[in-house]
This record gives sequence, structure tokens and C-alpha cells, in this order.
Amino acid sequence: MLTMDALRDYGADVKEGLGRCINNEAFYLRMVGMAVKDEKIAALAAALEKNDLDQGFELAHALKGMYANLALTPLSAPLSEITELLRARTEMDYRPLMEEITAQKAKLDALAAG
Repeated sequence: MLTMDALRDYGADVKEGLGRCINNEAFYLRMVGMAVKDEKIAALAAALEKNDLDQGFELAHALKGMYANLALTPLSAPLSEITELLRARTEMDYRPLMEEITAQKAKLDALAAG
């Protein structure tokens, strides 16, 4: 279950996230819940598998913004890194970064389900 304590333990900066949600805890938790349901991480992985750096950048940039606005640092940090690499159109193996992103998303999903 998503709670402020669980998100704090996950590594979220809940104070910052709350500030962006007008200090309304219910609203913040609802927004995090919506982020949990978002499926763009799978689309990002698929774009990178096809070496579609343009689509990958668009998806990574959108995801970075969403998770950063909610101060979900365990996801926003690797998404920020991958966004900048894709912005520069860096040809590389993105699998390690995608593994980190996928692992952090799985942890967040488990909090929401738990």
C-alpha cells in the first residue's frame, strides 16, 4: 500500500513531492498511484530494443518529468541519466540502465500492491 512512510523508505523525497502537490497528502498519493499505472517504461524498453533513439528520448524525457515531479528519486535519477544520453543520441548498450529503471519500477509497483 502506498503510504508516505513506504515512499520515504523507497527513497522518495516526500517533502518535495508534497510541496509540488500543494501539501495535500491524498493528492500526492493519488498522483503516485497514477504513475504506478503508467506503462511507458515498457514502451521505452521496446524503443531501445529497436534502437529508436528518437522515440526513446521522447519517452525517457516524459517519464523523467513525471517521476521527478513526484520526487520519486530512485526512478527519476536513472531516467535523467538515460534521457541525457538519448538527447545526445549516444550509441550504446542501454540495457544496464533499463534494468535499473525496471527494478526500481518493480519496487514501486510492489509498494502499491502491498
